[in-house]
Amino acid sequence: TQYTPQVFQLRLFPHGHATHPQWPMAAGLVVAQLRAQMALPEYVERPTLGVLYLTDRYAPHAQAILNHLRTELPLVRDWVGTVGIGVCGPGVEYFDEPALSVMLLQLAADDYRLFSGLSPLRPTGEFSAHTALIHADGATPDLAELIQEVADCTDSGHVFGGLSSGRGACPQWALNPGLATDAGVFQGGLSGVAFGPRVALLSRVTQGCQPISKVRRVTAWEGHVITHLDDEPALDVLLGDLNVDLFDPQRAVNAVRATLVGLSLSSTAMLPRAGQFGEEVMVRHIIGLDPNRRAVAIAQELQDGMLLAFCRRNTEAARADLLRIGAEIRETLEPQEINAELGRALADEATARPHPMRGMAGAIYVSCAGRGGPHFGAAHAEMQLVRRALGDVPLIGFFAGGEIAYRNLYGYTGVLTVFTGGEE
Repeated sequence: TQYTPQVFQLRLFPHGHATHPQWPMAAGLVVAQLRAQMALPEYVERPTLGVLYLTDRYAPHAQAILNHLRTELPLVRDWVGTVGIGVCGPGVEYFDEPALSVMLLQLAADDYRLFSGLSPLRPTGEFSAHTALIHADGATPDLAELIQEVADCTDSGHVFGGLSSGRGACPQWALNPGLATDAGVFQGGLSGVAFGPRVALLSRVTQGCQPISKVRRVTAWEGHVITHLDDEPALDVLLGDLNVDLFDPQRAVNAVRATLVGLSLSSTAMLPRAGQFGEEVMVRHIIGLDPNRRAVAIAQELQDGMLLAFCRRNTEAARADLLRIGAEIRETLEPQEINAELGRALADEATARPHPMRGMAGAIYVSCAGRGGPHFGAAHAEMQLVRRALGDVPLIGFFAGGEIAYRNLYGYTGVLTVFTGGEE
């Protein structure tokens, strides 16, 4: 999503996160964090929209947690969110433990709209959507088309978010005052919040895979099955690029299992920087081989003119790309001239408090459930990289079963969205 002009007075969004075996204790810790921040002059004091993410350990208690937060934070009219296998805050990740992460946004009532299957987002004269935060169930039929329909309802054509993830039921919530007190949590479909053009934000995608082959054009296909790449049998191209053959089936299978495909309709997106995909590239699994037709099946419907490169997950490439997008955002937002106040705010990235002069009111980060600290080498490593790249800003997020950016569904990526504001 492109940066839009700064239009509202910048103050920071309160945020909190906590873990505890009993959800009332964790919720109490988060509410205390939020109230303490709302009492500080640099934070908003009358938030209207809450974004709540829960780990799947808390999924059975989603409605109770939501009701509790509504009671404790009565100024917050509306709530959106979902469940992830993990959730995150500034520099911290919670996996395989009960936890929640909350951010409170202060937006005018006519600057956003909640939507769900019961109340879909539609283009109307009453509200003009610029972009939207989407949460979705990965089992929803025709999900890719539904995401594109939501994007078509925005004037930017760009949306962001992710798919719920967990080991059981993965509820979502899109709650507003028009619904009953015990309503708002549901299963399936998609939901979220659309933002109007006066809500300024920046959104970037960071890739987690590195190409291992040259870029080729898909020249023949049937649905999900690629029969030819650059007019050569697709299976022969794949085996040649991996330097394996079917006479050694175990070695070939192991190599194919470790290989993914990057797809795009844009030649510039495939390799805009040496050794790294651009933001528009979608990474998909190889789901089957057909020796008879010399074909390769992938987890994506093909389109005319589509380009393909084989790739693999790569920690160093993911680390470098994450730092890159953070640097791009900071370069866009932070003043070119650093005065004494901003200098103090930036002096120690590891311990500096969030500061309005960074130009960021808050951020939402949606990462692949296959990333996180373990992929980057240590507990909390991905979120510590985000903090190093972006600076210490209010941030929440979750680890998803698929990431949503622009108008597509991604995998093995991170989607970082920053809410910005004008000068006081």
